[in-house]
Amino acid sequence: MSSTAVTAREVTHWRIAVALAYAASGLAFSSWVSRLPAIRDGLELTPGTVGLLLLCMTAGSFLSVSASGLIVLRLGSKRTIRTGSIMVGIGLAAAGFGTSVLASPPAVALGLAVIGLGTASWNTASNVEGAAVERAVGRHIMPRLHGAFSLGTVAGAGLGAWAAGAGVPVFWHLAAAGLVVAGSVTTAARWFRADVTPMERAAPYRPDTFEDPSTGPIPVIRPGAEDAPLDNKRKIAQAWRDRRTLLLGVMVLGLALAEGAAGDWVALALADGHHQSDAAGAAGYGIFVTFMTIGRFAGTVVLDRFGRVPVMRWCSALAVLGLGLFVFAPEPWLAYAALAVWGLGASLGFPVGMSAAADDPAKAAARVSVVSTIGYGAFLCGPPLLGLLAEHVGILHSLLAVMAVLVVSFLLSPVARKAS
Repeated sequence: MSSTAVTAREVTHWRIAVALAYAASGLAFSSWVSRLPAIRDGLELTPGTVGLLLLCMTAGSFLSVSASGLIVLRLGSKRTIRTGSIMVGIGLAAAGFGTSVLASPPAVALGLAVIGLGTASWNTASNVEGAAVERAVGRHIMPRLHGAFSLGTVAGAGLGAWAAGAGVPVFWHLAAAGLVVAGSVTTAARWFRADVTPMERAAPYRPDTFEDPSTGPIPVIRPGAEDAPLDNKRKIAQAWRDRRTLLLGVMVLGLALAEGAAGDWVALALADGHHQSDAAGAAGYGIFVTFMTIGRFAGTVVLDRFGRVPVMRWCSALAVLGLGLFVFAPEPWLAYAALAVWGLGASLGFPVGMSAAADDPAKAAARVSVVSTIGYGAFLCGPPLLGLLAEHVGILHSLLAVMAVLVVSFLLSPVARKAS
């Protein structure tokens, strides 16, 4: 990754543009999540078939995030983010069309798969871009960038709750959201500055010669641009062998699963487990993301005062407490209060993990891609698997499986300590 000297004004524009990309990603995610009850009802799906539908998005996402390191190193973060946002916009419109017009689960599955393909690499590239901004400003701003993502989810959840209450067809809602997402991100990307240069602008291999007294002229191959793809693969392979990077990924895994499970299942859990309306279910998810946003914007101050390790321990503990209260709440009001605690607990897992992975700027892109792959794998793969578990124990009790993984995150908190 190459950086050039920039003015304070350019850094400000850069920071705002990256924050907008995070916010747009949150808006895209919560737009379709908030309409999941309507999608479920429109397609007459069971919890198990909802889980299978989500697996289609997971398949696209996991394929994309697994290759995200090479994609970002090859295309650069700007092009990756722009391309991803356009794919997400198309996928949102396709998922809405499949629900409202075709009433076809395969059509919705295709739309979700396209969303997954676009989102995963987009988010990895955003984390690389965000880490570069953080280094440029010299402060812990990654939590606030992820807070922008949460602001986007708050806005998306609020619009989703309104759309559900007003009876707006899923297609028109998701198509409008997709247009806003793609348009805003492609415009903001002009200010991005952390592009990875996949190939040095060197001349291709050129045979030079030198004279050997005994054998005569001998060709000498001077490495040039063609070495870069091999170097990129080597960087990714080395990151996957780095012990701290892998442990950071596992730490993020638990908190990412707590966040992803809330995104996919809170609205349905409130509707089916706590007997709330679809609109109230969407509003409950809004509470979760609101308090996650509060946690992320407060995260800079908290991290500066207490450090990464204590904060990660408290986050894991709060997530366990909030999740347990949500599952066993005897009254709906307590379930809504539990969502606030759960949201605070899940708020800082991703931003702290990404910052820790990017401690070494020279290896940031590769290591961020590894932690992103593990974290997003949990974020994306876990919720659909919970749907299959919900077929046997119910939606609410299936969420208890997340608690065991959060205990592992608590125990691995020390790996977030800043690398020396």
